[in-house]
Amino acid sequence: MPRLLALLLLSLGGLAAAEPRPLIIAHRGASGYLPEHTLAAKALAYGQGADFLEQDVVLSKDGVPVIFHDTHIDTTTDVAKKFPGRQRADGRFYALDFSVAELKQLNVTERFNPKTGKAAFPKRFPVGVASFQVVTLEEEIQFIQALNRSTGRNVGLYPELKAPAWHRQEGRDLSATVLPLLRKYGYDAKDSACYLQ
Repeated sequence: MPRLLALLLLSLGGLAAAEPRPLIIAHRGASGYLPEHTLAAKALAYGQGADFLEQDVVLSKDGVPVIFHDTHIDTTTDVAKKFPGRQRADGRFYALDFSVAELKQLNVTERFNPKTGKAAFPKRFPVGVASFQVVTLEEEIQFIQALNRSTGRNVGLYPELKAPAWHRQEGRDLSATVLPLLRKYGYDAKDSACYLQ
């Protein structure tokens, strides 16, 4: 009988069962258009209709979850210019070696090769143009929730804990810092708009 009813509705121009729409997860925000993991990139992805916005999460020196794709920060910020000599023995600059106050002094830019200064993706947003700031996980959660409130949507979070084993080797527990923060903002139930990876 249900099949007959569906055929009848189709023949009468009624509504057919719609194909489910794919879930859209904005990887690093609208990173093809603006520097990755900036609030500008997240706002654009939100405006483009993303269902979830991804956050790659690492820790700062003072134990604050911050949004960077990598544990090192010399490919997306001007850290080498602002803090020369603060790199580790491998020549890289790591978020874990800087306080949030120090990270907030950096300008986030399009991804580039730290040795040559050339853009990793030459046709994307130009390297060094405009001013973008490092974002903490808490700031981004507040930003997304504010957008949800003002638009009536329920765009979710998609946080990824970056290099948790590396953080443990450094004496830090990334998940023990991130989970209470997610709980604080209501992302602690099975039906929460949050996928933690």
